[in-house]
Amino acid sequence: MANEQFPDTGTSKLLIKNMVCNRCIKVVKEELEKLGLDVRSIVLGEVVVNGKYDVLPVERIKAVLEQNGFELIEDKRAKLIEQIKLVILELARNHAGSDAEDIKYSDYIVKNIGMDYHYLSGLFSSVENITIEQYIILQKIERAKELLKYGELTLSEIAYKLGYSSVQHLSNQFKKVTGLTASQFKNMTENIRKPLDKVGSV
Repeated sequence: MANEQFPDTGTSKLLIKNMVCNRCIKVVKEELEKLGLDVRSIVLGEVVVNGKYDVLPVERIKAVLEQNGFELIEDKRAKLIEQIKLVILELARNHAGSDAEDIKYSDYIVKNIGMDYHYLSGLFSSVENITIEQYIILQKIERAKELLKYGELTLSEIAYKLGYSSVQHLSNQFKKVTGLTASQFKNMTENIRKPLDKVGSV
């Protein structure tokens, strides 16, 4: 079972799919507290609550999460996939400039998950039908879309922020993924960004 209990502290860790932003954290915390749960800590994808897992109202937790677009993860493989996605999301959004260029995603994933990259890569591809590398590109392009819509940075600044070696590299990937140039996308009135939890899905 992916969710864990910690006998020494009397708490349990719940693993939750589709938590991708601070608003998600707020919603999940509020909904679990409405069920009477004592939320000890909460970060993207993980919630620690007071009480042993086997005495928690698991079915009610599942129901309220699903009503809000989330999902309680109970399968070990699904847990690993979600952890990989969260690590990539955190890296794509929070590491900028030269820091992003210097970081190898494979090393960062191994460091944060503590498992062999070859195994994680194979598991991810078999479940998600895309490679980790392709998923990373999709996340970076979604971030580029977001920054283009804000209109505060030039394409050159966005390329640097996302760790691209050149503007041309970002431009080529952007066109390949979206079918549009960055300028065409920026000038569009319709926002065609995907919700972050849907990135990589068909």
